[in-house]
Amino acid sequence: MLVWFAAGSVAIVWAVFQSPAIDYRMVMVGSVLGVAEVPFGAGVLEALVVPCAALALVMGATVGRRLLRRRLLGVPIGMFLHQVLNGAWTDTELFWWPLGGGSLYEGRSMIVTRGLWSVALEGLGVALAVWCWRQFGLADGSRRALFVRSGRLDRAFVRGGAEAKGRR
Repeated sequence: MLVWFAAGSVAIVWAVFQSPAIDYRMVMVGSVLGVAEVPFGAGVLEALVVPCAALALVMGATVGRRLLRRRLLGVPIGMFLHQVLNGAWTDTELFWWPLGGGSLYEGRSMIVTRGLWSVALEGLGVALAVWCWRQFGLADGSRRALFVRSGRLDRAFVRGGAEAKGRR
């Protein structure tokens, strides 16, 4: 279930911030980190404390380095969005660990327990990825190169309107 988290997080971040300056690659990395726990069961990456700690770490480690901060902020943002897209709050003890007193890695990952719903969500993720590809004009080689190189989108999309649509 990588595409659901990666494409879903990019679509949400775009819908909320509409910023070309966010490093969308880092958002995708943060959103798929939680998948690494699937073989072990539900664990710390499903707990709210981990993205909060990642956010605090990024903010503390990048004082006075604005560009590095802007790039790295995508990781905790993606981690928060993984929890949203995964429905992590539905397991109260795990979500609020260690405050809730729950145990880690005892149960199965939510991705596994959803069964066929996970497959359906992955299909929805593919549809979102296609939408993002079209919406951001990534068929254009220069736009795609900008995204791959820097994680940023063409600024024409922020201005919106006919100018952005005419340049696709």
